[in-house]
Amino acid sequence: MGVLPVLDFAGLIIRRSPNCKIRLSTEKPASLKTDSIFYRIFQSLPSTFFELINQPPQLANAYQFSSVEVKQLAFRIDGVFLPNAPELPIYFAEVQFQLDKKIYSRLFTEIFNYLDKTELTNTWRSVVIFPNRSIDTGDTERYTELLNSQRVTRVYLDELTSMESSIGIETVKLIVEPESTATTKAIEIVNSARQEIMDAAQQREIIQLIETILIYKLPRLSREEMAKMFGLSELKQTRFYQEVFTEGKQEGKEEGKLEGKLEGKLEGKLETIPQLLALGLSIEQIAQALGLDEKVVRQAAQPKS
Repeated sequence: MGVLPVLDFAGLIIRRSPNCKIRLSTEKPASLKTDSIFYRIFQSLPSTFFELINQPPQLANAYQFSSVEVKQLAFRIDGVFLPNAPELPIYFAEVQFQLDKKIYSRLFTEIFNYLDKTELTNTWRSVVIFPNRSIDTGDTERYTELLNSQRVTRVYLDELTSMESSIGIETVKLIVEPESTATTKAIEIVNSARQEIMDAAQQREIIQLIETILIYKLPRLSREEMAKMFGLSELKQTRFYQEVFTEGKQEGKEEGKLEGKLEGKLEGKLETIPQLLALGLSIEQIAQALGLDEKVVRQAAQPKS
């Protein structure tokens, strides 16, 4: 049997069609925030998934991660790691952050429906990710043999403290980090990402992931508090900074229509300065970000009488 090709299904959904067993769609499945966060983590750092189940992180190189849906009965699988070799198992990932008595009946129905529709002949494994054991309340009586076999691995995020640290694992643990220490842990992860990840796009994705997790955990987090967690280069990559900066550029455009493009552009930058100061940036950082002289920034920062 030959080596299976890497199946590039990232971001696609597998659906049934009357003329074929499955078809591909770019429609995005509805999902909880935790589903979306894990999907992004496994896409950006697929090695994290294998670390969670005590497998070598290098194993991720032999897999393609995707989210799939089997149209029959509208079943959706949070994530599937498809192997590029026939001797490797397919891994099904399920994220469960709510009480659900039918989690296991639904999970195995989804898996067996998927296996029935695919032409892949690989064996399979399933990984269910819970925030803690108290959420693992699904009925198990009819699935004891499967749950006690190597087919299923259950991961409890609050029990990962003894695992060897990596940026991916620390990002996952941040999801269940106590609110009192979440911001401190986020700063540590950002600093580690800045030192260990050389790829700018991947570093930016990790920073945005951390911001998303913090907003999810701490919805009252202020812009000033967010600014304290990131240096200038990282802060410029966050949604808070981009929203403020976009507002300034839009104001500049509107001013430009009335008083000329150059004057409007400058006016937009000046209007942005108080908001950037509120984010916690210094005069020097704002001048650098906006390309203005520090004297101009200081003058604009003075309260108007």
